[in-house]
Amino acid sequence: MSASQQQSDAELLRLMLAGDEEAFTALYRRRQGGVYRFALRMSGSEALADDVVQETFMVLMRDGGNFDPSRGSVAAYLYGVARNHVLRAFERERALVPFDEETDEAADASHENLVARPDPLGDLTRGEMFERLRLAVLALPPHYREALVLCELEEMSYAEAAEVLSCAVGTVRSRLHRARAMLAEKMRGRRDAEASGEKETEAGGDAAAQGLRTARCFA
Repeated sequence: MSASQQQSDAELLRLMLAGDEEAFTALYRRRQGGVYRFALRMSGSEALADDVVQETFMVLMRDGGNFDPSRGSVAAYLYGVARNHVLRAFERERALVPFDEETDEAADASHENLVARPDPLGDLTRGEMFERLRLAVLALPPHYREALVLCELEEMSYAEAAEVLSCAVGTVRSRLHRARAMLAEKMRGRRDAEASGEKETEAGGDAAAQGLRTARCFA
């Protein structure tokens, strides 16, 4: 194991700010994959995900000296920067309503009929189940989607996700609970099942849970 692999993100950032190019390379290699996956799962666009990775690490090089370890981890800082770029891209494209300008209830209504763009997320996945999941996740309102992506697909703790989203842990829990319910509903709606009522709801929830497990396997 190399010395850089043994060093923490914070130590690599400190060395990077002191002019150590190898430290930047090590930090980039360690964290760029997660930033890319987050942006891809939020947007469904490989091109946007590539742009977000570049922009995020450019911000780190330019503004990394402003990082405050007392406010969270380097990883949370990077995901937070990436999130801001994704949301700004949504605003530019007018494909989504900005996250902070609507209530949860209004977001549900405004995004109910959103049709996900067909950019390939399939390189990360296998099978029809994941394709249904991909479309269902992309159709969630962004504030629910990001909670689901961070906690379920990136496997962050509630506290880590709260750092990225700059909100309370309770808010993350609430949004994740709602996201899971919405995802189960969307997955159920995509199934060619004739079941109804409680049995059908259970089928949708099982499909969503199975799909999320599959997604983590191919991360």
